Amino acid sequence: MPAYVKQTSGAEVLRPHAEHAFAAELAALTAQDDRPRPDRWKLSPWAVATYLLGGTLPDGTVITPKYVGPRRIVEVAVTTLATDRALLLLGLPGTAKTWVSEHLAAAVSGDSTLLVQGTAGTPEEAIRYGWNYAQLLAHGPGRDALVPSPVMRGMAEGMTVRVEELTRIPADVQDTLITILSEKTLPIPELGEEVQAVRGFNLIATANDRDRGVNDLSSALRRRFNTVVLPLPESAEAEIDIVTRRVDQIGRSLDLPSAPDGTDEIRRVVTVFRELRDGLTGDGRTKVKSPSGTLSTAEAISVVTGGLALSAHFGDGVLRPGDVAAGVLGAVVRDPGTDRVVWQEYLETVVRERDGWQDFYRACREVSA
Repeated sequence: MPAYVKQTSGAEVLRPHAEHAFAAELAALTAQDDRPRPDRWKLSPWAVATYLLGGTLPDGTVITPKYVGPRRIVEVAVTTLATDRALLLLGLPGTAKTWVSEHLAAAVSGDSTLLVQGTAGTPEEAIRYGWNYAQLLAHGPGRDALVPSPVMRGMAEGMTVRVEELTRIPADVQDTLITILSEKTLPIPELGEEVQAVRGFNLIATANDRDRGVNDLSSALRRRFNTVVLPLPESAEAEIDIVTRRVDQIGRSLDLPSAPDGTDEIRRVVTVFRELRDGLTGDGRTKVKSPSGTLSTAEAISVVTGGLALSAHFGDGVLRPGDVAAGVLGAVVRDPGTDRVVWQEYLETVVRERDGWQDFYRACREVSA
């Protein structure tokens, strides 16, 4: 078998699906979950929420938090999936919408792979169904020639389906979901048949309405969803905790050394992002200009992970200001014309004057030159 089609073992996969990466936690929850479960759910709503938010089970098993944020948000999301309404996770880029949707699907259905990735070129077939044209030409329209979409499979098998970046999908393609979500039916007019959703089917969509390339949802489609807004982390400490946890997880998957001495740099990156995002320094004394980018938590995770890789491969393994400076610059300066001015002003008026930040200031000046 050629190398490029060989199956890889779980240990070799760069990014395991949630149901594989956290299989032990899901198994522990399943074993101790004695609460009522909706049809075809692997766990009860209480256990799904515990899986996302973390906790300690009666036997001492520690469930790591997948989402750090208000508990009520998770509870509302899980409860929505237990009804006949679809769930729309709305928020700014980098607020963990995709991460939450994947873990919800893994906990509810044990499978997070029924996925439609929204883009400007997503066709209607990605949501409804397509055709195997070799079969179609040889035998004509029939079930053997039909290629089910993830949505069709989820309806037939009672599974949770994910639609990522719903607002990037063209509006006429988005609206193919209306009948599916309202009637729980997918017509196949070519065959004179239909697929009716069985119990357990539901859909999680993610969207943001502030990014470029957005196609607004029609009022008819939006009414089919229960919308849950995922906010940015409320405090710097919460955001630092999120970044630290995710960098540690990603670092282990990439065989990078842990960064026990990297807390200061993580704190600096998060502080810079929050101040530029809010237009105000953490002490509330100085107003600063905001760049054009979102400077999300996800971008902070990417900057720190990149810095950790630099320190591992081209340094001494200790995360230092010089390892994260280039990543910070790349995240802040998206528009070279206006963002560079914003960044230079922030460096000189805020970073330069901050106690204990001189190494970070010099590293940023060096890459900004």
